[in-house]
Amino acid sequence: MSRLIAVTGTGTGTGTDTGSRRAEWTGRVLRWLRMLRDDLCTTRLDPLPPSVWLRWLPHGVLCLAAFGITVGGIAQLQDNGHLGLGLAFLLGSAQGSAVVLAMWRPVPAWWMSMAATLVGALALHGRLGMVKGVFFTWPWTVAGIIAHLLVLLLLALRVRARAAVEALALTALLTWVFDGVWGAPPHQSTSVLTVVLSGIVVALGTALRGRREARAELGRQASLTEEERARRTLLEERSRIARELHDVVAHHMSVISIQAQVAPHLVDNPSDELRENLDGIRHNALEALTELRRVLGVLRSEGPDADAPDDTGTGPHSPQPTLDRLDALVENTRAAGLTVTVRINGERRPMQSGVELSAYRIVQEALSNVLRHAPGATAHVEIEYIPYGLLVSVANSRPARPAPPSPGAGHGLLGMRERTTMLGGSLTAGPGADGGYRVFAELPAAGPAAGTTHSRPVPPARRPGPKPTHRPDAKPAHHPDPKDDRA
Repeated sequence: MSRLIAVTGTGTGTGTDTGSRRAEWTGRVLRWLRMLRDDLCTTRLDPLPPSVWLRWLPHGVLCLAAFGITVGGIAQLQDNGHLGLGLAFLLGSAQGSAVVLAMWRPVPAWWMSMAATLVGALALHGRLGMVKGVFFTWPWTVAGIIAHLLVLLLLALRVRARAAVEALALTALLTWVFDGVWGAPPHQSTSVLTVVLSGIVVALGTALRGRREARAELGRQASLTEEERARRTLLEERSRIARELHDVVAHHMSVISIQAQVAPHLVDNPSDELRENLDGIRHNALEALTELRRVLGVLRSEGPDADAPDDTGTGPHSPQPTLDRLDALVENTRAAGLTVTVRINGERRPMQSGVELSAYRIVQEALSNVLRHAPGATAHVEIEYIPYGLLVSVANSRPARPAPPSPGAGHGLLGMRERTTMLGGSLTAGPGADGGYRVFAELPAAGPAAGTTHSRPVPPARRPGPKPTHRPDAKPAHHPDPKDDRA
């Protein structure tokens, strides 16, 4: 009894395994048929991408090839294949039309080429031995092979590799069925040649398509990288400006705290209300100063060169420079080999710390750009004090020799624009008519009001130096793109 149960159980398990394998293979075949239907049973539009330099040359060459295929196919089918003119014209036209159609709809063109080959092979099958000693090409004619290769190439260039391989497999399958299974009277077989050439064409088209997609993806990645680089550069420059301005604001808050502490001692018998208000001012100033120091500490710790000295030889905790140190900056630049002249117009007077700091940094960056990008040139710095602000101009002459590659990251002009925009001013930079370069900044004495981003316009007569001219054909002599890396 136990043996019977064991045998019965074993037989049931074997039947279940066989049924599951059968269901699995059936599912695989159905999935393959669905993929085949999605890839090759479509009439979607896939136009041939035009050439960049010669837009319609590929289309013209393919149309000329289609015309040759049509004429040659008709003559071959009629003369050597002994078909009637009507059927020969129909088959030859279908093969040539498949090449033209493949420029826009490659999958339907492939079906047309296959259908023309199928009908031609059926029509020629009974006429292969009509003339003794003459062997006709079968199942693919010469014109049919050329047409089908062009169609497969255009198909592989614009569809997925899987669809191109499926088309190649069906081409080989149809060729094998005709020549290997059905057979025909003595003929010149073109089966092996067609399959080999079709494989080469599909591999070439797939490789070219992959290369084109890789280049397009590389271009997209390069664009994203450039955008990220510009965004990172902007954030780094803003962080640098914020660190400098925090020093300035912290200094003023310290002065306010000290003045509020000393003020009661300057008045005889100050009232309690006055003492209370001054104590409140001092307390608020100390709290603001503490918060500023915290934020400043974060900004300094996040900076890539927070603990390194800058190019002026001052450390990160030194006071921020003003126009009083302009002479030292010019002397350092002259020591580096650049001829610099300085001119100051108007009555020199103290400005706000942020304005003087920005003016100093603009001159510093502009002179650094001249050293990097205009070797052998001379620079002219001009500063004009006007009633409502400050005008800064740094111009250089044409460079004496080409500039070597610069390791700059493009922070120069970006930082200048950020500083002038922050103060509500404006900045222009560009090549001059003499082949040099000029940076001109307008810095208002008072910061912009709430919601205001533009400062008071400066009359043209008050602008120092010659006004930069921009010609359509003028190019920077020492820098091709002023927005990129004049830093």
